[in-house]
This record gives sequence, C-alpha cells and structure tokens, in this order.
Amino acid sequence: MSKKIENLDLKSIVLPGVDEKRPLVIAGPCSAETEEQVMTTANALAAVGVKIFRAGIWKPRTRPGGFEGVGAPGLKWLKRVKEETGMYVATEVATRDHVFEALKAGVDVLWIGARTAVNPFAMQDVADALSGVDIPVLIKNPVNPDLELWIGAIQRVYGAGIRRIAVIHRGFSSYDKKLYRNLPLWHIPIELRRRIPNLPIICDPSHIGGKRELIAPLSQQAMDLNFDGLIIESHCSPDEAWSDAAQQITPDVLDYVLSLLVIRDATQTTENLSALRRQIDGVDEQLLELLAKRMRISREIGVYKKEHNMPILQSPRYGEILENRAKAGAAMELNPDFVQAILKNIHEESVRQQMIVMNQGENAAES
Repeated sequence: MSKKIENLDLKSIVLPGVDEKRPLVIAGPCSAETEEQVMTTANALAAVGVKIFRAGIWKPRTRPGGFEGVGAPGLKWLKRVKEETGMYVATEVATRDHVFEALKAGVDVLWIGARTAVNPFAMQDVADALSGVDIPVLIKNPVNPDLELWIGAIQRVYGAGIRRIAVIHRGFSSYDKKLYRNLPLWHIPIELRRRIPNLPIICDPSHIGGKRELIAPLSQQAMDLNFDGLIIESHCSPDEAWSDAAQQITPDVLDYVLSLLVIRDATQTTENLSALRRQIDGVDEQLLELLAKRMRISREIGVYKKEHNMPILQSPRYGEILENRAKAGAAMELNPDFVQAILKNIHEESVRQQMIVMNQGENAAES
C-alpha cells in the first residue's frame, strides 16, 4: 500500500461571499458559444443562487472538426458575467498562453482538464505559467485510471507555489459505455483522499454520466462519499448546445437537483459505530486467515501438479469456480460481479503461489 502523503500546506479554495457548506457548486455551459447564450445562462444561474459560473473557452475535442471553443474573445463575455451578476467565473486552461489570457481577463478560478493532466510535459508547462499566482486551481483526473499520474499533476501545481488546490473527479475513459460516459471508479478518488487527506474533491457528474438523467444520482453518490463540491454543466437551452448537449441541464433543473441532495453530517460522533467497526475488524482478520489457508492449499496443489507433470492452469475448473461461486454469492445477496472480481484476484494469487512451487527446483538446478 502506498504511503499517505503528508498534508500539503493548502489554503481554502472557497472565495469570499461563497458559502463554505457542502456542496460548493460550480455551474455553467460546457462551452461559451455566444455572448447571448453566456449571459442568459449566467443570469438564470445567479437567480437560483449559484456563485461560480463555469464555461469552456478553449475546448479540446477528441476528433478535429468539432466545436473547439470561441477562444480568447469569449473571455470578454466572462468579464461581463462578473460585472453584471457578481458571480465568480471559471474556465479550463491547457497551455501557458491560456493561463496568461485567462488571468489577464480576470478569471477567478482555473481548472486543468483530463487530457492535460495525463501529460506531465503539458502539466509542467501550465504549472510554470501559474508560478507566483494566487488563484484556486482545480485539477481533473487524467483520462486513464492512474492515481500516481493524478498525484503527480497535483504536485507540479503545488511545486509552482499554488496553495489553493482542489481536484475534480470526472471519471475515467473506457470502451465500456453501457451506462457511464466515463467510469466513476470511486475507489480512486477515495484512495486519493487517503493519500492527501486535506485536498478538496469536487465531482463532475456531467462528464461521468454523459446523460442529464444521471446527474442527480451521481451528485448524491458524491455527497455520500463526503466530496466537497460539484461542477455541473448547465445551459439555457441544453438540446441546442454546440458541445455535449446530452449531459447539460437547465438552471431550473440544476436548482431542483441541488434541492434534492441529502447532505449527511460528516462531523457527527462515530462512538456508536465502534462496536460494529470492531466486528468488521474481527471479520477482516478471519478473512485474512482463510485466504492464507487457501494459499497453503494452493501450494500443496502446486506440489501435486509438479510431481505429476501437470500444467498450473486448469481452465474448465477455473470457469466452474467463477460460475458456481457467483451463483452462491447471489443467493447470499452479494453482487455476482463483486464475487467474480474477488475470485479472479484470489485465483491470480493462487497461480502465483503455484508458480513459485513449480520453479523452486528448477531455480536450484540452474544455480
């Protein structure tokens, strides 16, 4: 297990006049398209109490030919949003020129996208441009599920002297698009919080879900996991949006989604949980003992296979185990996919143990 990083010397990302209670909400269209669209959306969001307006000025697209943002001219529209609504404004930066242009226009919050976070050279370039700046910087997870790469991006920005840092969990790219646009893989941001406990985490349900109907349940999941905020794409006319139309919602729908959120008290005493947690600890010890016993048996099987010149992998047997155990788990109200995932890991370790047994004599003969 990777060691916990010492708490970074971070400052609050909450701006003056913004409520510190969860969730911190950042909302606005995927892209700034026209001045009218920006102002109409911003005024509607301000009317429902949103304090931070987001809009993409530069839009990195997967394939050429799509709308890639209006560029620097759109920064004037964000400046107008600030002047006329009193909202703070946020946008994505991917190059040092983006940083300089955004700062010159008075943008209050910057975020670094997933395609930039995945590239250490690009991250360092942006970090260098941020040197000496005191502004909240939000770092999205890399497109691929690589926690160390995400932490590296954080450290580069921190190394540039930025102390108001948070991360955005926007999910991870996958060929599997059955439900989510980007798989949430919640265990990765959870592990990030274990590694850097004082780092704020903001959820991006728009990009995780890819569909507006998933925004509400994903937002609630994020709150139940004690995330600090939400960044949600909101457009005055979502179906007519020039980019990512399916995952945007109107300001009124956003207000309704936020009103339904249940925010659980993270500061409540956990004394009443102590007895149950002790039971969990005891069960975990039993699980480890059983796993150790199973591996001892696996090693004995390895000895038998070696003595009888049998291959380690017995495919029919492995398939039967997965199928039968998944059915048995379902009867015990366990998710079959969960059971199979555990068994696959156990089987992988069992094969490793048997390979050690198989190779022991051969290694001795070679030496």
